[in-house]
Amino acid sequence: MRDGIGMARRFGMQSGIIGVAAAAVVSLAVAGTLAFGNFGSASQAEAEGVGAKAKRVAPVAPVDSSIGHASDRPGRSLNITIDDGPDPVWTPKVLDVLKKYNVKAVFCMIGPQAEAHPDLVKKVVAAGHKLCDHTISHNTGMDHQPESYQSQQILDAQKMIEDAAGGAQVEYYRAPGGAFTPYSRQLAAKQGMRPLGWNVDSKDFEGGTVERIKATVRGELPKGPTILFHDGGGDRSRTVDALDGLLPWLQQQGYGFGFPKR
Repeated sequence: MRDGIGMARRFGMQSGIIGVAAAAVVSLAVAGTLAFGNFGSASQAEAEGVGAKAKRVAPVAPVDSSIGHASDRPGRSLNITIDDGPDPVWTPKVLDVLKKYNVKAVFCMIGPQAEAHPDLVKKVVAAGHKLCDHTISHNTGMDHQPESYQSQQILDAQKMIEDAAGGAQVEYYRAPGGAFTPYSRQLAAKQGMRPLGWNVDSKDFEGGTVERIKATVRGELPKGPTILFHDGGGDRSRTVDALDGLLPWLQQQGYGFGFPKR
């Protein structure tokens, strides 16, 4: 009897140990499945070109994926676009000049710059200007990078800018140096950002004189309505002064100012 009871106790104890071990194995298996499932999702997301930070909550209507230049305003109309900011020194000065002549512009912002200066992003939006995604790193060789890289650059920057703006939509995407690809254009368009080109390059980033910048813009106006300036990436005092001279001159020539068509 004692042997029977002892055997029963030993068997019961072994059964308990086996049960605990089995439960542990099941738990590890479930955890492993979840871990591998998450890894698989991340890999799939990367393969599909989804940015690490970019997960929009509200759906956005897709727009035309062709590179836009035309103005949404009829008649003699121009689009002023400002790249590479926001910059704590030059963006406020550019905003002051635009306000002086009641001109609205599109600000093509670099993601980390927007993240570092959310007050400036909000100021841009509050003044009635529009936002444009100009990527994370301003890599002018983006068209030679894999789709996963292009996606991260575009979508993460979009989220940084929109977060800095307090939720205002980024309506355009401009590839650094015009390095668009069919993939990047379609990706941006699906996110509600019209790919944005330019017709007139002011060459303000090349360090020319104020008069040279103004002459370049005046000479290239027949090429089309979208003009490229910069408020970041260096000393933009010449840009500020050139805008202060060009905007009233353009208005005297009968030009108005709109936004690029989306």
